[in-house]
Amino acid sequence: MKLDKLVLAALSLSMLAQPVLAAEEVNLYSARKEALIKPLLDRFTANTGVKVNLVTGKADALLKRLQSEGRNTPADLFITTDAGRLHRARVAGVLQSIDSASLNAVVPAQYRDPAGYWFGLSLRARPIMYVKSRVKASELASYEDLANAKWKGRICIRSSSNIYNQSLVASMIAARGEQKTEQWAKSFVANLARPPKGGDRDQIKAAAAGQCDIAIANTYYLGQMLTGKKADQKAAAEKVAVFWPNQADRGTHVNISGAGVIRNAKNRDNAVKLLEFLVGDESQAWYGDVNNEYPVRFGISIKQTLKNWGEFKSDSLNLSHLGEYNSAAVRLMDRAGWK
Repeated sequence: MKLDKLVLAALSLSMLAQPVLAAEEVNLYSARKEALIKPLLDRFTANTGVKVNLVTGKADALLKRLQSEGRNTPADLFITTDAGRLHRARVAGVLQSIDSASLNAVVPAQYRDPAGYWFGLSLRARPIMYVKSRVKASELASYEDLANAKWKGRICIRSSSNIYNQSLVASMIAARGEQKTEQWAKSFVANLARPPKGGDRDQIKAAAAGQCDIAIANTYYLGQMLTGKKADQKAAAEKVAVFWPNQADRGTHVNISGAGVIRNAKNRDNAVKLLEFLVGDESQAWYGDVNNEYPVRFGISIKQTLKNWGEFKSDSLNLSHLGEYNSAAVRLMDRAGWK
């Protein structure tokens, strides 16, 4: 009896001495709203057993938080919208370069950082949207054509502080140079129907209400309005059509949501694993089905709403240039009087 007790005691001590294995996890800072990412994260956990601890917030606020936390940050992966913001994160020194054969194989070169600091997850286009009862598609051609005097008082767009517009102008600087882009911007601003205000949905609603004939907006906003539950937004969206500009030359401007692994990631391998999952077939199809965004990968089926807008040629510019030319674009827009 005493021997049995001694054996049990020894076993208990042995068990206590064994290291406790921590649960597999990855910590994600996301500028995307929880509803737009959480279902995918749950699928990742179900498939891998790796728990995802999610923190959401505004893109710029999360970047400042990462900088403030430095090497003590709990974050392993950063998801944000717009290549310009991803470039800011790289320049701020909060990301690390990743060499993943699977990421490099499936994410087209123009949608990832050349040195592997970030990778695109979903694609959003920023075309021209026109009111079908007041504009014919044959009247439209390119972003450059919107500087033509025939569009005076007919264009709605949000402010120059918006990163999507900054990236659009940055793409034009990359294609045409700063001088020509500034000349365009001054004439474009002179054609605005009203001082810029509101978000992309507000531009579409303003066009539908007769305040302008043309709106510049990201397609996923139009998709959300068409498929959402708000009758007034759906009615407004049904009054406009999508025109893909610059099909005769460089193609329509596109941008991404994307992600990068944090420089001081404690769970680096799981961060890479999650990043690879987010560009997998299931995730790529989900972006279109739920968020009305285009897959960043070629060959992924898209929902009917997106098909209805037709196929288009997208700008092949490496999106890292959107960040590189961001400061120049902001200064240019200010000189052009773009409020």
